[in-house]
Amino acid sequence: MSRELAPLLLLLLSIHSALAMRICSFNVRSFGESKQEDKNAMDVIVKVIKRCDIILVMEIKDSNNRICPILMEKLNSSRLGRNTYKEQYAFLYKEKLVSVKRSYHYHDYQDGDADVFSREPFVVWFQSPHTAVKDFVIIPLHTTPETSVKEIDELVEVYTDVKHRWKAENFIFMGDFNAGCSYVPKKAWKNIRLRTDPRFVWLIGDQEDTTVKKSTNCAYDRIVLRGQEIVSSVVPKSNSVFDFQKAYKLTEEEALDVSDHFPVEFKLQSSRAFTNSKKSVTLRKKTKSKRS
Repeated sequence: MSRELAPLLLLLLSIHSALAMRICSFNVRSFGESKQEDKNAMDVIVKVIKRCDIILVMEIKDSNNRICPILMEKLNSSRLGRNTYKEQYAFLYKEKLVSVKRSYHYHDYQDGDADVFSREPFVVWFQSPHTAVKDFVIIPLHTTPETSVKEIDELVEVYTDVKHRWKAENFIFMGDFNAGCSYVPKKAWKNIRLRTDPRFVWLIGDQEDTTVKKSTNCAYDRIVLRGQEIVSSVVPKSNSVFDFQKAYKLTEEEALDVSDHFPVEFKLQSSRAFTNSKKSVTLRKKTKSKRS
């Protein structure tokens, strides 16, 4: 079996000032040349990308690198997967808001179980002076449905490996985990350390539907946090599924031309908003003290 390293794919986008940083994850389903030729689908994909300050895009199937140049000025990528099925992870970010501190490709070589991941995570340490939490690690994952329980559980090993390499405290795990319906039945959750350990906070709940088809109702796509600072920096009620079909008034058929998955997202508070919030709390406490 051949194995390829995965250099980081970075798309640098122009930006205007924002009050909060929107972080998204989107499985674009078979994002290849045929989808590139579908103008309507591409228009929606671009709209979704523009909404986000950082977005993870999955299931890019582009052996000739013809898709990504449409979305960015620079491209440096290789594909991940077993046998002839390979795809790419892509991180797109707004360079005036965020920069990359470090990155590395996680090597899946645990003793006695050397090949858990179908597509090993490419770990990225981001930093930003504009958010309440100044740096955070994003660990992406697109599981194979039949092995999703084992792969999601194995993210704890990735977390441990990153902690050993870097002095990072804030973590975001996100992607198409296939974490629902028959792929992760209720009885399987007890075997997933990322779920049983309460220090991992799940932002997208089991009751959510991240699928486009009306005939399905599954929380396949997830976002999980680890670290007190980043958890406390989440904008309340910002963690959600973005229904682009409803937002852009598409039929189900038109939406499925884009993807069979909806993006998932959340927002981090800006440093300014976080500071103002702390000042407000302080002022309220002082006022209360004077009245007593």
